[in-house]
Amino acid sequence: MNLQECFGQVYVLTRDCNMTETLQFRHLGLEWWGVCYLWTGMGELVVIGPDVDTFENVGGQVGNLPHWASWWTSPEGRSGTYPTWFSSLSKEPTKRRLPARMPAPQLLFLFIAVGCMGQQKGQMRPFALRAESAKFWEVIAQDTKLDKVAGGFGFTEGPVWDEKGFLYVSDEEKNTVSRVYPDGRVETVVSLGDPDGSTFDSKHHLINCASVLRAIIEIAPDGTYKVLADKYDGKKFNSPNDVVLGPDGALYFTDPTLDLPKGEKQELPNQGVYRLAGDGSVQLLIGDLSQPNGLAFSPDGKRLYLDDTKQRDIHVYDFANGKATNGRLFGKEEGRGGVPDGMRVDMRGNLYVTGPLGIWVWDSEGNHIGTIVVPESPANLAWGDKDYQTLYLTAKSTVYKIRTKVRGFLPDRPAN
Repeated sequence: MNLQECFGQVYVLTRDCNMTETLQFRHLGLEWWGVCYLWTGMGELVVIGPDVDTFENVGGQVGNLPHWASWWTSPEGRSGTYPTWFSSLSKEPTKRRLPARMPAPQLLFLFIAVGCMGQQKGQMRPFALRAESAKFWEVIAQDTKLDKVAGGFGFTEGPVWDEKGFLYVSDEEKNTVSRVYPDGRVETVVSLGDPDGSTFDSKHHLINCASVLRAIIEIAPDGTYKVLADKYDGKKFNSPNDVVLGPDGALYFTDPTLDLPKGEKQELPNQGVYRLAGDGSVQLLIGDLSQPNGLAFSPDGKRLYLDDTKQRDIHVYDFANGKATNGRLFGKEEGRGGVPDGMRVDMRGNLYVTGPLGIWVWDSEGNHIGTIVVPESPANLAWGDKDYQTLYLTAKSTVYKIRTKVRGFLPDRPAN
């Protein structure tokens, strides 16, 4: 009996794999040397891999996975009841005593899983600055260091700097929005299902993409919140992902299906980009991208940048009077170890986008001028500190920061 006969279907995904299912992992800014998961054919998904935090985070996105290997269910009548050793499989399974009797398919699957895990165990990229052009050294010093601000998170997202001296950070896995201080202190503001991208509106209210609520919400300093919008044309949003303040004072946000709550249906026909006006009205701005994710405006407000995680590219649009026109390709981020997700712009018009290995820096003409290689794959970033020359990076379980030579552009802050 082979694996397919026993389980229905087995996938072994490698970093070169382009299967649809891997997009759920890739949108988090992650690609592994190997990820093994088992699809039993009964709606059950089992994943074996090295990253506990990540697999917990995708539990609600790709099948019934409350914990990366905390459960194991057998399709009855196939090969009996699977042993409990699989339920407690650790990061070092070769040190565990295996049962004396183990069906061949289980043993083979274990070997596949262990092989994948062995390639990833303990691996973290070293920090590095990789210049593609001399322009890169105009925005960041060659001796700049990457500093860890705080760790111990589940999966960090949605950073936005408050002028009072702290960073708001979303934790998609632990379901919290917190204040993170430069000295590493962390204060929970609100517990909220799968919070994502954040920004400040024109009145300096904290705005967040609440994926589980399928809504754009406003969060008060005391943690209370209210829904600003959760529908377009009478239909629920998919799962708002990132949001930014526009030059006209409206909020602009992306709505892919990446975090669509398990068991809920997509109601809208596309994965769109929307404009939320101050009066609460919602307008579809762009509806022809595969998986719109991060977005940002140029300092002069004449350009809207938008990335598509599935296609791994960045688009730019002409922007005026609340409308985006003349959409065109700005750049592609090919490679492994990350995908286009969050983005920010500096006052010179350079674009900073998460991507393979870390943060890709682009000039305003669409030239990739360099990469900030980060130990953990970042999903988003934000300008901070008093001079707004520090980039704060939310990368999996950690918040990092790095100084630059340029001032970041913040839509809700004066240009000088």
